[in-house]
Amino acid sequence: MQRYDLRHLGDDFYGRMLEIIDETAMGEVSIFMFEIGDFSPIQKSADVIKEAGWTLMNSLKFNEADWTIVVKKVKSEVA
Repeated sequence: MQRYDLRHLGDDFYGRMLEIIDETAMGEVSIFMFEIGDFSPIQKSADVIKEAGWTLMNSLKFNEADWTIVVKKVKSEVA
């Protein structure tokens, strides 16, 4: 399990997040931290993970400005 700080990318972190997941081994768990902004990145990050077919294990507020998601590189059972 590794944690990746994507806050420096602002609201343009989705591509980098998917690159990181693609580089990890199947079954690996990754924690991503990003800025909340106007809250739209929260739903969009969940949508991006779902569209990629990976499993979103958790999504929670880290502090007033940041959010974290936990992703497991296994195919999602939800279609």
